[in-house]
Order: sequence, then structure tokens, then C-alpha cells
Amino acid sequence: MSELLDNRAHRIRTLKHVIKHLHAGDAPEQVREQLKQLVRECDAGEIAQMEQELIAEGVPVHEIMGMCDLHSQVVSEVLVERAAPKLAPGHPAQTFRSENAALEQHVEVLREALDALKQPADGDGDRPSTESVIRCRALANELMDIEKHYQRKEHLLFSMLERHGITGPSTVMWGKDDEVRELVKSLHEAILQEDVSCEEWAIVHTAVAEPAFEAVREMIFKEERILLPMSLQTLTEVEWGQIWQQSPQFGWCLVSPESGYQPPEEDAAGIPGEVRDRAKLAGVALNIISPAEAASDAKSTTTSRPAKVDGSIVFPTGSLTLEQLKAIFGALPCELTFVDSEDRVRFTSEGRNKVFARPLAVIGRKVQHCHPPGSVHIVDQILDDFRSGRQSVADFWISFKGRFVFIRYFALRNESGEYVGTLEVTQDLSRERELNRERRLLQYDSPGDIS
Repeated sequence: MSELLDNRAHRIRTLKHVIKHLHAGDAPEQVREQLKQLVRECDAGEIAQMEQELIAEGVPVHEIMGMCDLHSQVVSEVLVERAAPKLAPGHPAQTFRSENAALEQHVEVLREALDALKQPADGDGDRPSTESVIRCRALANELMDIEKHYQRKEHLLFSMLERHGITGPSTVMWGKDDEVRELVKSLHEAILQEDVSCEEWAIVHTAVAEPAFEAVREMIFKEERILLPMSLQTLTEVEWGQIWQQSPQFGWCLVSPESGYQPPEEDAAGIPGEVRDRAKLAGVALNIISPAEAASDAKSTTTSRPAKVDGSIVFPTGSLTLEQLKAIFGALPCELTFVDSEDRVRFTSEGRNKVFARPLAVIGRKVQHCHPPGSVHIVDQILDDFRSGRQSVADFWISFKGRFVFIRYFALRNESGEYVGTLEVTQDLSRERELNRERRLLQYDSPGDIS
């Protein structure tokens, strides 16, 4: 066993050494054979471990992203040689694969449609036909579905990998996802332009569309040959079942999952310790009273605790049952997320019409891994300011999917002034921005009998 571990560590060190030299300017031809041989011996987990060690050594994420592009170019033919394992229809990994196949096909169809825009319509000078433009716009709209694929990957798959100590994809691959997003968005905006000549469409195809297509293709390759094999090697069937259960809130990219997959029963043996321990959190922070406790307190004359209501959660200003508390959180016109003093997400409220997806997989995750790499430094700065006491509130407002969204962060401190965490409050204030004058309580109109 020790020999196997030594070999693994040696491969990771050598792989890291070669990648660094490749990035420093060594010609790919000089290291191609050595790198190909290494990759033949490595599994996907070792490649991810190499990325994590580079991050730990202080190499900037954007440089690692560039290294991975070079690495992918040099060893692509080796990774293609590896056969993908067969999966049950509807398995989350199989759904990712099906979406990737659909994306590849969709890119080719859109490429052909863009080619057609270079040809003028009969009798219309240098402009393509209206039908050709409309078709391209429809295809570009459908390509925007790639966001659903990436969101499931970033918020579910990455979360599960982090439970096993694999954090590289949360930083490196998420950064590459954002690059693809920007290119696809630029393509979408370019195709929405009005009154574009055939010559200008040719420029759009070369300068905007092809870089986007290549980026989509490269990400598909990385997912199929590195991310998904590593995930299948690492995650338990229970964790895949959790991904399956939490996926519908994000939606699907171009194709829907096949039927046939059945998630396994969740049992304590199949869940990592940290995740299993989350079930104990409620009892740590809240005074939850059982019927036995209530009966005992009723008889006791020495207790210093206030009178309790059976089955309630007691606060300094009153008590609520768990059912009442859940109903209150569900009715609030805002979303709440609590991050503890160790920067881990410990709670997120439920509710209808949520602005941001907050799957259960986010619980226990480092908050830094819940944000794109490009904004992590801001998250760190806010938390550092809150922890040190320099700030207690941070406000932001953005336009998001046609909504005006107001986001507030509050530093939470105990009675001694010690920092215990951060509360994020997110509100869709689109309707409130349109209000004027007054509407008083006495102006309430009941809808009458709703039975």
C-alpha cells in the first residue's frame, strides 16, 4: 500500500513539474511524450490533486486555468483513449453526458446556420433572408441553456466533490465556465443585432462565434475526460442520489434526463462524517424541547429557564414550534443564508420564487466555493472586515434576469461582541421600485370567499 501511495505522490509531483515547465514556455513537443505517458498512468483524481497543490503553492487561479488549457491540448489524444463507463439511464452523470452530446450537435447546427447568413437573400442586396436570421436567433437562445448545465455542475457536483477534499474544480473549472459564459453571451448579443450585412455576419462568425464554439467544445472535453471520471471514482451512490434529487430546480440543457434511475436509500454509512454531523446543528444553537423535558420542567421548582411550551423552540422573546418557524421563513419576502464563523454555509431559507438557487448540497460548503473565482476576493474582503469589526453591513444591488435584486450582508455577533457569522438577505424589489403614493391598511380589499 505504501508503495502505491509513493507512486501516486511521485506521479503528481512529476505531472506538476512538467505542467509548470510547459507553462513557462517549453515547447509542447519537448514534453508531449513524457506528459502523455504520465497521463496514461494517472487517474482523473491525480490530475485534480495536481491542480490543488498548485493552488496551495500560491499559483494564481488564472495561471492554472491557462496551464490546464495547454495540458489539455498536449494530452487530448491520450484522454480520448479512455473508455467511459456505462451508466444507468437517468443517472446524473449520464445526464451531464447526454447534455454534452446535445451541446456538440447544437453547436454544429448553429455553425451551419451562421454560414447561411453569409449568403444574401434573392433580390435583397447584401442582407441574408429574414428566415435565416430568425433561425440563428432561436438557436442562439437555445444555446443559452448551457447555463443550467453549468449551474448544476457548480452548485451540486462541485459541492459533493468538496466533501471529499477535492476543491480544484470549484476554482479552476468554474473560472473556465465563466469564460465560456462570456463568449456565449457575446455570441447571443451579436446575433440579436439588427440590419447586419452578409459581410458583417462573416466577421461575427469568425471573431465571435468560433471562439465561443471552441470554448464550449473544450469544456465538454474537460468534463467528459477529467471531471466526470473523477466524480464517478469519488462520489458515493448516495451522493449521486442527492444530486439527482436537487437537480430539477436548475433545469436541463437541451435534453431532459432519461427515466430509469432510482436513487439509493440514504444511510449513515454512505454519507461523509461532516455531512452526517449537520443533523446535530439544530440542537447546538436552539433550545428544542421534547415532551419529556417539558414534563420535567413543569415539576421542577429550581430551574432558571423560563416556562416552556411542549415541542417549541424557545427564544428570549417567545417560542415557536418548528412548523411555525418553517412557515415564517417560507413567507418572508426575502431569502436568508447564514454563513458561520468558519465561512461555511449552515442554513438557507426556503420559499417560492427564489432569486438564487440554494440546493441542499450548499450546506456545509465553504462560502468561497459558492461564488465564481472572479468574485471570491470580494467575498473574502467582506468576511475579513466583518470578522475584524471594521464593517457590519455590506449592500449591493444588481439587475438579474429582469429583476432588481437588493443583497445585504450583516455581520452577526454574540452578546460579548464576538463574530459568529454572516447573514445574507436577498430581496427582489422590482415591484417595490414601482410603488408611489400610499396604500393604507384601511384600503385593504378582501377577495371574499375563496372556497
